[in-house]
Amino acid sequence: MLASILTFVFLSLGFLLLNKDYFGYGISFFVFLPFILGYLLGSSRTKTISLLGAGFSFITFCILLLQGELEGMVCILLAMPLILISFAIGLFFKSLFFGIKGLVIKDKEDDSILDDNLLKSSIVPFCILLVVGLVEKQLTKNTNEVVEVRSEIILPYSAMQVYNAIKTVDTLDAEKPFLMQLDLPIPQKCILEAEEVGAIRTCYFKGGGTITEQVTALEKGKLLKMDVLDYQLTGRTWLGFREAIYTFETLADGTCKMARITTYTSELYPRAYWEPLERLGVEQEHEYVFRNLQKDLDRAH
Repeated sequence: MLASILTFVFLSLGFLLLNKDYFGYGISFFVFLPFILGYLLGSSRTKTISLLGAGFSFITFCILLLQGELEGMVCILLAMPLILISFAIGLFFKSLFFGIKGLVIKDKEDDSILDDNLLKSSIVPFCILLVVGLVEKQLTKNTNEVVEVRSEIILPYSAMQVYNAIKTVDTLDAEKPFLMQLDLPIPQKCILEAEEVGAIRTCYFKGGGTITEQVTALEKGKLLKMDVLDYQLTGRTWLGFREAIYTFETLADGTCKMARITTYTSELYPRAYWEPLERLGVEQEHEYVFRNLQKDLDRAH
């Protein structure tokens, strides 16, 4: 029981500190916090029961995040390997420290004494977590990573035909890539109010999300460049969209090579873990748009 409570309290306080902007989405939350939990629960007399309790609390916490639309399913699933590995390392280090072998630790002490010791031993690690989180927040303040993701497609149509099909899309309806079948944001339509610099283009997503863009450069059949003014997507406070760019190149055989470039910022650390996953998510969004574009062009021509 205490393991369940301890896990839920640590996760809830950690997420609260994130939302209050005391912590960042970094090593302190994704690595150090689960490591501490694993280390603390590694000293429990009955590891099997402790792990089941911790697992129950973790699942409950994730369900609450989803129900409260604080995070999406994809974000939780992508974070889970990093969190579980950190938790396992914490267990391993505690077991190594005490020379523990096996799942059950034999001890003659009374359960209430052991629980009391576990509770007391969690105070110092939590204080350390607070210090590490605050220090990391200050060190990474205003240092968000800027990432550019580029995807290309060659279409058997003219550059003007492709440009006209993508500038405004009434309905996006194509086969969804894997992550979009979970809960990656699904665009439904994009409306460009005018074909001129300064015009607003709004993309609407399933579930009520929006991305509002302003045209900063426009050459019909060659370039459509937009700055992102605002975006409202469930739970993704750690992600900041910067630019959305389409380029159109007429090839020697008369076909068109279109490139979609998305520039975004991210607060997620460690970058070695998160950036490939972020790129995958953006590329799958591009792939969905490309599939729909191909479908629209085939239908129209």
